[in-house]
Amino acid sequence: MGANSKIPTALTIAGSDSSGGAGIQADLKTFSALGVYGASAITAITAQNTRKVERVEALPKGMVQQQILTVLHDLSVDAIKIGMVLSANIVQEIAEAIRNYQGYVVLDPVMIAKSGDPLLDEEAIESIRTLLLPRADLITPNLPEVAVLSKNQQTGNTDQALSQGHVLRELGAKAVLVKGGHGKNSTCTDWLIVNKQSPIKLTSPRINTRNTHGTGCTYSAAIAAYLAKSEALVDAVTHAHNYLARAIQSADQLSIGSGHGPVHHFHEFWQ
Repeated sequence: MGANSKIPTALTIAGSDSSGGAGIQADLKTFSALGVYGASAITAITAQNTRKVERVEALPKGMVQQQILTVLHDLSVDAIKIGMVLSANIVQEIAEAIRNYQGYVVLDPVMIAKSGDPLLDEEAIESIRTLLLPRADLITPNLPEVAVLSKNQQTGNTDQALSQGHVLRELGAKAVLVKGGHGKNSTCTDWLIVNKQSPIKLTSPRINTRNTHGTGCTYSAAIAAYLAKSEALVDAVTHAHNYLARAIQSADQLSIGSGHGPVHHFHEFWQ
């Protein structure tokens, strides 16, 4: 990259994971691994490890919005990734802060931690539906999340989940990526729903590992990174899908914690 070339820049708006495997930490690692400068706005602080979330604290009122606006007033941000929002009030702060933002917005509707701990209440979920979902260029729900957001029963069948994804398009999302990581088949299937196109199917062999902490955060952050690098949406999702698959394949090399360990964000650089 030349001295006068602009460095692709992405902003993550998410919670902090004290174990480093998910949230802000996973997003910044992903941005860095993919050659993108990362900025952050923290929505909440968590006390968690690879086994459980012990405590979650939201930041003071107005602080999330101020972080976002302060970054956007100075940095030229090419893409924004939104992860854990925690409360309806924080959703409102985010929606107001990015109201005039012109770049890409990727929304990962984080609702449940890998440990099974809930991270959103119903009021916050409704705020996501009404305030953030219509603002997103892409929303990336997993099977439980697409069911909740579409007000349907959860299914392990990704073809059935595809129809739930279409409901989110009707609610205003410009594109929807239904992630099949919670499915039970030997092949993991994701569906990308883009306006005026047939749904695009992305598949990878399901990898036998418990070290999948932060997969959703990493996937959406990787998409945001590729969008920040000016890739078209379909290409960005495809490349992010492949990046995550390699990160999961390499996860057991890390041996972090005694629960659900993280994926290997820097698998291309060190073992």
